[in-house]
Amino acid sequence: MKQLSFAIVAFFSVCSIFAQSNDANQNYAKALVNYDDYKGLIAQVEDHRTERLIDFNTFLKMSKEENVVILDTRSTFRYNLKHIEGAVHLSFSDFTQQALQALIPDPKTKILIYCNNNFEGDQVNFASKVAGSNSKAPADTQPLTLALNIPTYVNLYGYGYRNVYELDELVNINDPRLKLEGVGVR
Repeated sequence: MKQLSFAIVAFFSVCSIFAQSNDANQNYAKALVNYDDYKGLIAQVEDHRTERLIDFNTFLKMSKEENVVILDTRSTFRYNLKHIEGAVHLSFSDFTQQALQALIPDPKTKILIYCNNNFEGDQVNFASKVAGSNSKAPADTQPLTLALNIPTYVNLYGYGYRNVYELDELVNINDPRLKLEGVGVR
């Protein structure tokens, strides 16, 4: 009986080792990441986006029209603290075809977008996205503006939303026309 028990334990041990070594040598398919597709999409978007950069007055006027969505794609944390009044939220990291369709079912909807880099005067709630602008950056490094607007625009276009407009001005947070809401609004 001991020999049978030992044989069973040995058999399962060998099977376990074989299964583990198989997992370690597993060859996976290539990731669903294609930089060439993204570069191609950017080339398509470039002219389209250039024609849809709008000033703050136009942004405010458009925001009052029918079938318009102000979309905030910043983090949930930042959105909850402070956002443009009436803006809907979908974190950029949560963009999928299904999530966008649930939030904006009609791809013809006019979508207005903004990000932190559109506001000055509140670096806590609207911290600018500039790389190489701190004292630890090498002396020969030029600051590089990294705005969420651009990948948001590119991805909306890629998901079939063509009626997108992007705020193209740096608006002072104290502008009386700017209506904000959230837990960080005083």
